[in-house]
Amino acid sequence: MKKSMSLIFSILLVLVLALAGCSSKTGSEGDSSSGAKSSSSKSLLDTIKDRGTLKAGVNDALPGFGYIGSDGKNTGFDVDFAKAIAAGVLGDAAKIEFRPLSATDRFTAVQSGEVDVLVRNTTWTTNRDAEVGLSFAPVIFYDGQGIMVPKDSNIKTLKDLEGKTIGVETGTTTELNLADQMKAAGVNYTAQTFDNADAVIAAYEQGSIDAWTTDKSGLVSRQSTLQDPDAHIILDETLSKEPLAPAVKDGDEKWADAVTWIVFATIQAEEFGITSQNVDDFLTSENPEIQRLLGVEGNLGEQLGLSNDFAYQVIKQVGNYGEIYDRNLGPDTVFKLERTQNALYSDGGLLYSIPFR
Repeated sequence: MKKSMSLIFSILLVLVLALAGCSSKTGSEGDSSSGAKSSSSKSLLDTIKDRGTLKAGVNDALPGFGYIGSDGKNTGFDVDFAKAIAAGVLGDAAKIEFRPLSATDRFTAVQSGEVDVLVRNTTWTTNRDAEVGLSFAPVIFYDGQGIMVPKDSNIKTLKDLEGKTIGVETGTTTELNLADQMKAAGVNYTAQTFDNADAVIAAYEQGSIDAWTTDKSGLVSRQSTLQDPDAHIILDETLSKEPLAPAVKDGDEKWADAVTWIVFATIQAEEFGITSQNVDDFLTSENPEIQRLLGVEGNLGEQLGLSNDFAYQVIKQVGNYGEIYDRNLGPDTVFKLERTQNALYSDGGLLYSIPFR
């Protein structure tokens, strides 16, 4: 009996060990496969460096932010931030391909890999972060939605838009914002949607709609292109918060981190007073924070998968945040947009860089 039990026990033990071995082997192969998959899973950051060119999705019809200049080149606030990303990643702001995108196709372009980064007056929202599958870098422009009307229309407030037709671009946050605010104000109106901003503005100038709405920065930008800019006004009301930020495809933390810290570098540089003109003088600074920012000390760039002097390259080639802003939107431009919320926190604005340490 004891021998039988012992034999049964031995057989069971062999079976258990065999099964464990198979399980271990399968698990090992699974781990190996998973490990192989993990090691072969390449960040877009590495792909871009191998490719040697950054593909950036931008606007090409929004003066001040993203448009084609008289020289035929892409220019504007958003375009400069795309160049800053190229400078930080590739060491050369010129190593960039611009892809003009409409409001309706911009997200598909990111998801499909047509572009590496979207820098196109895009609002950071819950849905776009969670459902659309985007990962946002820090806000580069704090904006709010407004409404433009003809100056001679006697429209001064939202209440005056009762029964009016308002044009809005489809595929944007503005349509829902307009509906929310008009409902709250108890104003009945008709929303007429258009595929792009050019179509909205054409209808507005032809008089087929009574007003049109978009971010206030966009209203200011496009007002400069109207036949008679002075014949139009932007209402005082701000309908929403519109934090505009670069975006990349979700799920690639390494690439998202690189874009994030390049944006922060432009903000931190302005806080330190470092510009494209004087950055070389700061290379000998004894301030440890400046040394880390410019890559003189430490390996912050290396930790991000970038060169240690990535911030230096960004500042030297493109400039700090203030330089980028003033060059495209500031007092010496036709827009003359005051910094307000887009000033440094130390000047009463909202811009604030996370510490480089």
